[in-house]
Amino acid sequence: MKIVSVVGARPQFIKLSVVSREIRKRHKEIIIHTGQHYDLNMSDNFFRELDIPRPDINLGIGSMSHSSQIVAMMQSLERELSRINPDLIMLYGDTNSTLAGALTASKMHILAAHVEAGLRSFNMRMQEEINRVATDHISSFLFCPSMNAVDNLRRENVMAGVFNVGDVMLDSLNYFKGKLKRGVLDRYHLQRKRYHLATIHRAENTDNLRKLKVIIDAFTDSGERILFPVHPRTRKMINKGVRNLGANIKLIEPVGYLDMLSMEGSAKKIITDSGGVQKEAYYLKVPCLTIREETEWIETVNCGANKLLPINKKIISRAITEEWGGASFAKNLYGDGTAAKKILSIIDKRADEIISRKKGCL
Repeated sequence: MKIVSVVGARPQFIKLSVVSREIRKRHKEIIIHTGQHYDLNMSDNFFRELDIPRPDINLGIGSMSHSSQIVAMMQSLERELSRINPDLIMLYGDTNSTLAGALTASKMHILAAHVEAGLRSFNMRMQEEINRVATDHISSFLFCPSMNAVDNLRRENVMAGVFNVGDVMLDSLNYFKGKLKRGVLDRYHLQRKRYHLATIHRAENTDNLRKLKVIIDAFTDSGERILFPVHPRTRKMINKGVRNLGANIKLIEPVGYLDMLSMEGSAKKIITDSGGVQKEAYYLKVPCLTIREETEWIETVNCGANKLLPINKKIISRAITEEWGGASFAKNLYGDGTAAKKILSIIDKRADEIISRKKGCL
C-alpha cells in the first residue's frame, strides 16, 4: 500500500518515529510535514535525532490564526494528495495538522487512520479538543491508547474501526531509553533529583499575559530550582511583559527529545501543561504537576502520579515545594509498548479492503 503520514508538530514527530519504522517494513510511506512547527529546534533537529526519514514534502504553512492555518493546510494537502493518490492517510494527535489532514482525506474519499484516538478533556474551549473530536468522527481507523479512550468513543456512538492498541509514545520511550545522553545534566550544572523541570506552552496559559505572570510568580515564590526549556510562544510573552523572573528559574532553549527524556527522568518533579510530558513523567516515575483544569490523560491523575492545578499562585507554589505522597505508577495504563506493531498488524489485515474501497471511490 501507499501510505501518507501527515505531521506538523513536535509530539507528532515522536509518534511518527515508531509507526514509520513499522510502515516501511511492508509499505511505501510518504511523509508530509505541514510546517506547523517551523522553528529548527522544534522540527528539523527532531527528524535527525529520532532517525525519521526527512519529509518528502514540506508544505511550509507556518504560524497564522487557527482557521487560516487549517484552510492553508487543506489547500496544499489536496494538491499533494491528488498527485500521490494514497491508499491511506495516517494522522497523529490533536493539532491543526491532524484536523486538516482528516478533513482533506474525507473530502477526497481517502481512508484516514487516527493514532491517539478517543482522548477527551471535555473542554471545547481548547482547540486541541475540537481537533481530536472532529478527527475521530471522520477517520475510519481509530487507534486508542487506553480503554478509557475506547469508552469515550462509545459514549459518542463511535464504535466501528475502534482498536485499543496502547500508546505509541511508550513504544518510543522504550526504543530510545538506551540512547539517552548522560551529559545533559552537566551541561546545565544540574544534580539528579535536585531540580524541577517546567514546560509551559498551551495557548490558554501563554496567550494570556496575566495567567503567565501568575505561573512565573509561583515558580519564583517556590524558591526551588526550576529548569525551564521555553517554547517560542512562551518566550515571546515572557519578553513582552514578565519582569519578575526569579533567580531560581533558568530559561533555556527548547531541547531535543533525548535530552528532554534525560532531564525528565532526573527531575524531582515535572511541571507542565503538555499531554505528552504528563505521560513521559508517568512512564519515568516522576511526579507531575499539570497546570490545567482538566487532562485527557485522566488515568495518571486517578493513580496519584499527576495533580491538576488551577492558575493560582499559592496553590502552584505550594505544590512545587511540598513533599509528594500517595503516588502510584501503576503498570500498563497505556499498553505494553507494542502499539505500533499492533497498528500495522490491523492495517495489514485490512489491506485488501482498504485498496478495494479506494478503487470504488475513483
